[in-house]
Amino acid sequence: MKLLQGTVLSNTWVSPRYKHMSIHAPEIVEECKAGQFFHLKCSDSFSPLLRRPMSIYKIVKKEGEIHFLYLIKGEGTKCLANMHQGDQLNMFGPLGNGFTLQTEWHSLLIVARGVGLATMAPLIDMATKQGIATYAILSARTKGDILSADYMKECGAEVVSLTDEDRDSDVEHVRKMVENVIDSKSIDALFTCGSKRLTNMLKGISLQRKIPGQVAMEENMGCGSGMCFCCVKPFNRGGEIVNLRVCSEGPVFQLEEVMEL
Repeated sequence: MKLLQGTVLSNTWVSPRYKHMSIHAPEIVEECKAGQFFHLKCSDSFSPLLRRPMSIYKIVKKEGEIHFLYLIKGEGTKCLANMHQGDQLNMFGPLGNGFTLQTEWHSLLIVARGVGLATMAPLIDMATKQGIATYAILSARTKGDILSADYMKECGAEVVSLTDEDRDSDVEHVRKMVENVIDSKSIDALFTCGSKRLTNMLKGISLQRKIPGQVAMEENMGCGSGMCFCCVKPFNRGGEIVNLRVCSEGPVFQLEEVMEL
């Protein structure tokens, strides 16, 4: 991990609620992995004081670029949304443990919702480059919020999109879709991010079907490096309940370890 100044290449609106920011940071891009995040300094003033954790959306090593896809929600992301081309962004990272892939896996199923879609995009890119087929079920409030679908398809994934406005994104409907994909595509591993309900559902299927899985956890973070213990959550590791820091022991955990959310 490094503390560095990245240069904003672009910071554009991609929907009424989301922006896509690309950063030139060639000195760190080779260290970045799918599932990791950066702690971004949002302002030089005292408010907002704390950095904001931001998962990596895209890694373009050849160009030395790191991309973020983020929802404008609070004061921190509003400050980030005001950055322009050429501005310097104070970045700390990459942080945490990312996704891991097994050499014997041939096909993966990804289930994600909302802001979790951005976290899963580089996983698909990584899997495709290793010759692993990926299938993605993406869920959001509206069609306009499913912003990663095209990029995931470009990376080689077969993508299905579900939305609240179409009334096809409820957990039971997603469960049936997950089970159909598992049966028809011989899925070797499950991955998820962005929804507590979907995580609980996918964990149940993982245990029932004996299919390994990983989840990228989301949590409020103070320091991003494990010193403040702000993001501690309980996990079931080997039958023992242990308290782990999402930022440093995670943010990616084994699906079977996650307690009921």
